[in-house]
Amino acid sequence: MKVKVISVLEDNYMYLVIEESTREAVAVDAAVPKRLLEIIRKEDVVLRAILTTHHHWDHARGNEELAQLLPGLQVFGADERIGALTHRVTHGQELAFGAIRVRCLFTPCHTSGHMCYFMWEDDSPDAPALFSGDTLFVGGCGQFFEGTAEQMHTNLTQILGTLPKDTKVFCGHECTVRNLKFALKVEPENEAVKEKLAWARRRDDEDLPTVPSTLQEEFLYNPFLRLTEEPVQRFTGRTEPVEVLRVLRSQRDNFKKPKERPNPQAVLAFDWGLFAPFLEKK
Repeated sequence: MKVKVISVLEDNYMYLVIEESTREAVAVDAAVPKRLLEIIRKEDVVLRAILTTHHHWDHARGNEELAQLLPGLQVFGADERIGALTHRVTHGQELAFGAIRVRCLFTPCHTSGHMCYFMWEDDSPDAPALFSGDTLFVGGCGQFFEGTAEQMHTNLTQILGTLPKDTKVFCGHECTVRNLKFALKVEPENEAVKEKLAWARRRDDEDLPTVPSTLQEEFLYNPFLRLTEEPVQRFTGRTEPVEVLRVLRSQRDNFKKPKERPNPQAVLAFDWGLFAPFLEKK
């Protein structure tokens, strides 16, 4: 199982997962069709399916075009708002694409229909992969647009946090430096945060991705997975894990500089796809 990390738009990732024996592939969050098709041609693979984590434009807008260009293409997701959806999946449902196995993990909060995808190959020495969309990031978690702290707590502790520790985490956005700057504010003495932030800054300077991380690493520096740690609780002034998470997310939302805050009208324009012609990376 080979994972191609594809940078698109301003800071999004889409992924092409290739079964190397058959040269068949599935895409995760196919936002930019032109770029995805370029990679497919370069890798000389056949795209069989799209797995969409959630309905937001910057993750799902390529579905309709790809479905028209590739008759028979299967589109999987958990939300009827996902374009060109052919298969609505549920929590715990398992899919197979040749030797690639997929377990669907329902993680509502960022959106009410958010689905993560856990992938592995039987009898493979390679670590499994988690495509976490906008639920779990390197060093952070997604905003609670359509859900609650209670839901995100369940997502992070009971669903994603219990996966094998060597699981590779492929998230939906490149926001690692910003996340780790906040993590350092939360835990200024955490050496794992300092080391990861220095590494992420070097990657950023070289315009290289910071994905994947591993779940084991995330527990060392991601404050949203460290809710019972004393420094994190001291920062939030709370001890009950859901309340710690709620305060952390609120603090993270306010951590952005004012110039980084999107204008509400701009957010709507992005969601409606009005900026689409200007954002495709060549």
